[in-house]
Amino acid sequence: MQQKQSPHPRDTHCLLVIQEYHHVKLNSTCVSRRRDHHHPFRKGLNLNLSMKIESAPRLREMVATRLRQAISVGEFHAGDRLIERELCESMGVSRTSVREALRELESEGLISMLPNRGPIVALLSIEQARSIYEARIALEVLATKLFTERASDEQRSQLQQAVRLLEEAYAGRNPQKMIAAKSEFYSVLLEGSGNEVISQMLRVIHIRVSQLRITSLSRPERAEQSIAEIRAMTERIEKRDPQGAAALCQQHLENAAATALGAIASKPK
Repeated sequence: MQQKQSPHPRDTHCLLVIQEYHHVKLNSTCVSRRRDHHHPFRKGLNLNLSMKIESAPRLREMVATRLRQAISVGEFHAGDRLIERELCESMGVSRTSVREALRELESEGLISMLPNRGPIVALLSIEQARSIYEARIALEVLATKLFTERASDEQRSQLQQAVRLLEEAYAGRNPQKMIAAKSEFYSVLLEGSGNEVISQMLRVIHIRVSQLRITSLSRPERAEQSIAEIRAMTERIEKRDPQGAAALCQQHLENAAATALGAIASKPK
């Protein structure tokens, strides 16, 4: 007969810490098990057919989300080592939880596992960056067109508010605040597009692109040009002109790609 085991005590502590950080109220979940191993697992501990009990899925997601945020705002730069012990200490979680989160980020291409070095934040070659921007342009132009066609009046109002916050962040010339504001802008845009598949794909792409934005947006001339392009695009959205908004979105992204690729090409080998 299998015995229940409690989650790692550090995992329990981390759930409380991250819960407070995100202001999220987590509902306690009871997990029941039947002898019939075909019974579907309920939300809670991810129990498999062996005696081993994995860490809570919710905790793994929280750790992975926190690491994505750290990469996207430049707390970790491309090529930085991600030392498990330090991550465990800084987030107050067990090594198992960190390893599971790192595997998830590796599957998304955000980190790489190197022999004898362990995980590092993925380095982007100019070919990889070009491929990422090609995919981004195709998906984001479509998302902009769909938002223009489908968004509610409330979502249009939220987008205008996001643009105002973006303008404030750009005026302050703080790259991390600029990236956070741009993430909010895209969150509204993608929700209003009404296409969850595009949203899921672009969320991963945007995190990888943010590694390049830190460099490009620190250049005053590009920051000013970028916000002007976004203003023009949102004006076409307000006029309910899907083709015009999509065309301006594509122009904005092509300019961003040219800046990012130029930054990579100019780096010393």
